[in-house]
Amino acid sequence: MTTTKRSTFAATLRTTILLATLSGLFVAIGFLIGGSSTALLFLFMAALMNLGSWFFSDKLALKMSGAKPIEESEAPRLYQIMRELTTRAALPMPSLYMIPQDQPNAFATGRSPKKAAVAVTRGITQLLSEDELRGVLAHELAHVRHRDILIQSVAATIGAAITYLGYMLLWFGGDNDSPLSLVASLALVLLAPLAATIIQLSISRQREYGADAGGAEICGNPESLASALLRLEEGAKAIPMKVNQAAEPLYIVKPFSGKGLASLFSTHPPIEERVRRLRQMRPALV
Repeated sequence: MTTTKRSTFAATLRTTILLATLSGLFVAIGFLIGGSSTALLFLFMAALMNLGSWFFSDKLALKMSGAKPIEESEAPRLYQIMRELTTRAALPMPSLYMIPQDQPNAFATGRSPKKAAVAVTRGITQLLSEDELRGVLAHELAHVRHRDILIQSVAATIGAAITYLGYMLLWFGGDNDSPLSLVASLALVLLAPLAATIIQLSISRQREYGADAGGAEICGNPESLASALLRLEEGAKAIPMKVNQAAEPLYIVKPFSGKGLASLFSTHPPIEERVRRLRQMRPALV
């Protein structure tokens, strides 16, 4: 097993554990609220939410970003690069979309490789060189290959439900007035939303590292993606972007700048660390 495959397997295993923990926390809230019967109901609800995420995550992501389908005649270079990369990756050609914003950024969505879409901003096509753009598109194809958008959508859906239930418990409480039950409910109200957020962020960061590694393998040159990430970070700092915060984890770089405490709860790992890992891959791929 190659280093890249080992890294991908490890990231997938960690993500699976985190998703299981998130779902387990959701079911545990149901048990605390109403016992085993409610826990079973919450397990069923989690399955329904996952199914909804599976079907509708791509449409919601594209709508929230304002992305519009783009024809080959409008962006022949974009189509050419994508065809080359999908051939290398043995993936179907995704639908291509343009986001009418000047900040350089991009994301992929879709519940499967056959239903995938890749959206790029107007700014990214103007800022990056062809090699750097190839690295970014390869990163997005790695997300498609790993089904990361589905994973992140499921995590976001369950995490939002846990936070909502935590607030409901805060205002309405449970039926058991024993001191121990009150302490347990209070702890759950305070800690469950925080735990759900931390797990969501961990999943998002792991998937970004995995897509970086997979993208470097697809395009064959980790430096192309490393250079692109550095330029995209500078672009994101300099040019504001109108974007729904719920869609933030989808983008290749964080659309909003975050410093101090905010950086601790970032949906993306630090660019410096991503670049360092990519440049460590270079000897193995060259």
